[in-house]
Amino acid sequence: MKRKQKNTRALQWHPAFYACARIEFSEEAEEFYFNNEYQLGTKPKEIDVLIIKRNPDRKIQKNIGRIFRRHNIIEYKSPTDYLGIDDYYKVYGYACFYKADTGKEDAVKASDITISFVCFHYPYKLVKHLREQRRLYVEKQEAGIYYIIGDMFPIQLIVTSRLSPKKNLWLCCLTNSLRQEEMDRLIKEYGKHYNDNLYKSAMNLIVHANQDMFEEGKEMCDALMELFKDELETARRTGHQIGRREGRQKGLMEGRREGRLEGRREGRLEGRLEGRLEGRLEGRLEGQKEGRMEGIFAMIADNLEEGFSVGRITQKLEKRFGLTEKEAQEYMEKYEAAHSPFSPKVDSREQ
Repeated sequence: MKRKQKNTRALQWHPAFYACARIEFSEEAEEFYFNNEYQLGTKPKEIDVLIIKRNPDRKIQKNIGRIFRRHNIIEYKSPTDYLGIDDYYKVYGYACFYKADTGKEDAVKASDITISFVCFHYPYKLVKHLREQRRLYVEKQEAGIYYIIGDMFPIQLIVTSRLSPKKNLWLCCLTNSLRQEEMDRLIKEYGKHYNDNLYKSAMNLIVHANQDMFEEGKEMCDALMELFKDELETARRTGHQIGRREGRQKGLMEGRREGRLEGRREGRLEGRLEGRLEGRLEGRLEGQKEGRMEGIFAMIADNLEEGFSVGRITQKLEKRFGLTEKEAQEYMEKYEAAHSPFSPKVDSREQ
């Protein structure tokens, strides 16, 4: 069955890696102080994981910890990330800063520091750079573990996708492409530590990153998969919330676009209606003004023919059209100007 591609952008890989690292060293946990996201100095520079040996002389048996000395700096890259050339120098700089930032001269010996790079993808470009540009040796110690030899600090490269599931089960399973045999082994191992928060932290991430795989596995082993009902429910709920949030954002954008289009259509319609109403009103007012002017001029002409004086005609205009004395005189002047043989013809619409 073809699985759907899962969106893993929101997954928090680093806390799960910290839990897996502690699980890997569980048999020798009393030998270490574990520090997650150890801050360097007062500015925001953090080491992903810092592991300090309690007894510097005690030899570590775990395969990924055999290189360890007193102070062990670990940089982790998730399956969705890649270990690059500049990452190597950044963490190398962290190691130098960690050595110097003690407040006491040479309190941390350079010989007591190691660096571990943990990643899912084998960093071909980085290895080529170290071999060709730095003349360092990259030697395979066992499956997934490589020592970088020739630099000031002891450095190892751990490629989780190449580790042995028998020796490093939890780091092997810290992936978004879990295999069936790994899942079966992981289920059995988790069943022994179901109430341990470290195992829960690691398992929550693994289930979220491989949700389809675990849901298919339910049909194979209902008894064991009962252990994961909380994790699967959390994964479903998280996916539902993410989908709802993305759907709401998309719907909001589409709604705004549709609203703008509808607003433009409604605005054009309202504009046409308002324009028609305003045009009618203006036309009616202009017509009334023209008709009023023509009526006043006709009355003036009739009264002049009958021999009435200008003063008497003005009084009649005031009474007939409700004009003031000044307005009546202005109409008389306009009439005389319009009918004078020496003046240009005046449009009756002008005031």
